[in-house]
Amino acid sequence: MAVALRCFRHLPPLLSRSAFAATRGLLPAPAACPAPLLDGCRHCAHPGLLTRWLATKKAKGKGQSQAKVNISAALVEDIINLEETNEDMQAVIEALKEDFSRNINVRTSPGALEQIVVVTKDGKFPLNQLGQISQKSPQLLMVNMTNFPESTAAATKAIRESGMNLNPEVDGTIIRVPVPKVTREHRESLAKLAKQSTNKSKEVLRKVRSKSINQVKKSKSKVSEDTIWLLEKQV
Repeated sequence: MAVALRCFRHLPPLLSRSAFAATRGLLPAPAACPAPLLDGCRHCAHPGLLTRWLATKKAKGKGQSQAKVNISAALVEDIINLEETNEDMQAVIEALKEDFSRNINVRTSPGALEQIVVVTKDGKFPLNQLGQISQKSPQLLMVNMTNFPESTAAATKAIRESGMNLNPEVDGTIIRVPVPKVTREHRESLAKLAKQSTNKSKEVLRKVRSKSINQVKKSKSKVSEDTIWLLEKQV
């Protein structure tokens, strides 16, 4: 009883100093408090003040990573299909990766030629389906058209008109593709293209998210506000 009275005697000064102390880090423990601050005092009101201060600081803190909210799909399957939303978002990411692989490169890898579309009398085909693409040296790519020799001319034309500033040379069924040295201007151009592609993908992701959240909000009359909040966080 005596210990508790000593702690409460220091409470008024503590309240008056709490705002100032908060700006300097941690709240000061009462001088007569027998327990260490971090372990918590069972005999005075100080832990309550510390808890409220830390909670407020955490709530107001910016840049804090949010914990992932998990919710059972079975409980909300009649409201929204979270798996479908996830698949739609993943499709956007995969499309961006493919766009980077096809367009955002320095033209020194075989992948730079793989998706070039070749127009033949039988239809349109990616170059990698008609010829074997390999890298002879950092400055030379080769396309072996042995399996489809009749498409060699069409493949050569497609490479030349790909917009990649390439000038292929034909030797029988072998297409040699000299790769120009990468210039600063080319790298800057790639950076601009990457930014444009990324911004477009962000817009698509926002549309997927907005569509899903709107679908969730339509069910406000069926489920609790807490469930709606959890679903929005999950999306």
